[in-house]
Amino acid sequence: MTSQLTDSDRAALRTRYRTERDKRLRLDGNTQYLEATGRYANLLDDPYTPLVPRAPLHTDVQVLVVGAGFAGLVVGARLKQAGITDVRLIDKAGDVGGVWYWNRYPGAMCDTAAMVYLPLLEETGTVPSAKYVPAPEIQAHARRIADTFDLRRDALLSTGVESIAWDESLSRYIVHTDRGDVLRAKYVCTGTGPLHLPKLPGIPGIHSFAGHAFHTSRWDYAYTGGDPTGALMTDLADKRVGIIGTGATAVQCIPHLSRSAGEFFVFQRTPSSIDVRNNHEIDPQWFANLETGWQRKWMTNFTVLQTLGFAEEDLVKDGWTDISIRIRDRAVELVKAGATLGPETLLKAYEDSDDEKMNEVRARVDAIIGDEHTAAALKPWYRQLCKRPCFHDEYLQSFNNANTQLVDTDGKGVERIDERGVWVAGVHYPLDCLVIASGFEVGTSYTRRSGFDIAGRDGVALSEYWANGMRSLHGIHVRGFPNLFVIGFTQGANQIANVPQNYVENGLAIADVIAHSEAVGVRQVEPTQVAENDWLTFITSNQRGLRGNPDCTPGYYNNEGQPISQSDMFNGSGHPGGPIAFFEFLDAWRQTGEFVGLQFSA
Repeated sequence: MTSQLTDSDRAALRTRYRTERDKRLRLDGNTQYLEATGRYANLLDDPYTPLVPRAPLHTDVQVLVVGAGFAGLVVGARLKQAGITDVRLIDKAGDVGGVWYWNRYPGAMCDTAAMVYLPLLEETGTVPSAKYVPAPEIQAHARRIADTFDLRRDALLSTGVESIAWDESLSRYIVHTDRGDVLRAKYVCTGTGPLHLPKLPGIPGIHSFAGHAFHTSRWDYAYTGGDPTGALMTDLADKRVGIIGTGATAVQCIPHLSRSAGEFFVFQRTPSSIDVRNNHEIDPQWFANLETGWQRKWMTNFTVLQTLGFAEEDLVKDGWTDISIRIRDRAVELVKAGATLGPETLLKAYEDSDDEKMNEVRARVDAIIGDEHTAAALKPWYRQLCKRPCFHDEYLQSFNNANTQLVDTDGKGVERIDERGVWVAGVHYPLDCLVIASGFEVGTSYTRRSGFDIAGRDGVALSEYWANGMRSLHGIHVRGFPNLFVIGFTQGANQIANVPQNYVENGLAIADVIAHSEAVGVRQVEPTQVAENDWLTFITSNQRGLRGNPDCTPGYYNNEGQPISQSDMFNGSGHPGGPIAFFEFLDAWRQTGEFVGLQFSA
């Protein structure tokens, strides 16, 4: 416990954290990852839904929502609630669900409690089966939202956007698709999401492997056997299987691979922080007694506590709120002892609480893992929130299985791959199957991740306007791009512990602006230049988070450990007061009906 740590102990921890960070620092940052080409080009294809030929559409649409994941679905639902009936979703996937359409790997689950993670539970009359629910249930909920709000009937699925360009004479965006469609949309909402484009590790020889290989976002059950519900992958029983990556995805699928493979090798660059999950079923009778408006209350409660605020009770009770409550309570103790509440006191409260939590996480490794060498390699030496925390009750236990071997690279990563297998520190590991768990692109350009650019007024491309970093009002509206609405969390709440809450709150504002525009008969709406500039000045005035913390190991939370440029600062900024302050601000802003900062043109 922290109370037993001396100043010398804390200094030793800082030294260890920075030593481990330095092992993993790379000058290439995000560019170390590769786009899916060559033998991995099929990562951009849809293996789940056959492409059904259809005639191209040439039509007008009032609101085109690009992306049919939770971002697009929630905004589509909010628009329908606001009385906007002509709403059309478009997505390259064969069905709705976004990342939960693509992610069908064994063990895939939400790692934020379903009560706050799954949006529009009340509106759809949905009872989650458990605190954390599996991917098939999450995708089913996405379909339920689409059906409840009649968003599937006119949706253009299995359809990719190729270009979006503003036509000033029509006050509409002309949208071209890969199916030959030409859509004239009065409003465009982009909800392509933060987890959209699979990435590959930049390992020499990754294209040369002659065995079977696939990415976790395109799991090949035809090869492995099993199915997304977690059935045993019997076809791996005589195979030597390796997996590259030990992040949130790998933590969930590794127990299933360990149970199924003849021999299983886990290639690790950086261990994840694995805390207790303690999943449990939800009692339908208890759920039925929740009062109207319960979900927004739960979401607010979670975010208040997760950002060091005060609430009468912790409704969610998970690892996210646990660490935050510890930090908050320790800060109160320090103030009661005479400290001044300021940055130094909060930093001490954070560091002391994190030391306590991470010691518990590392002690849990020792309590579970039988082999001393393996246990040492699985211990994370960084602050918990430097990487996305993981919560699992089977991951660590997998390394006690006789068929499972951890191949720790001491921060260096895999050396190279050849036709027959993987090399680490001069040792060759022959494999029949290679699973790549390197996740999705984060931090690359918007156009690279979305697959298309948007041309605004005078033909200016969004990629050009954002060349030095994102520019917006509230993270939603962009000057020079009339009637365009960006659905996300950047430059707004930046609530990354529970991303769908951003969509729930932003969707209300987007729907209100569009409904107001239609009610008063305007043709164009966009932010004024002054309002956009003022918002950028405001959100960059006080940077929150751990991006520059020297105790942090590299990862997508901190720009892979690289210095923060002006572009990175713009792209990583949010309301200085945190998510709750932004949500409250946005709610008040929209409810006045004045929409200060927006310019409406007849």
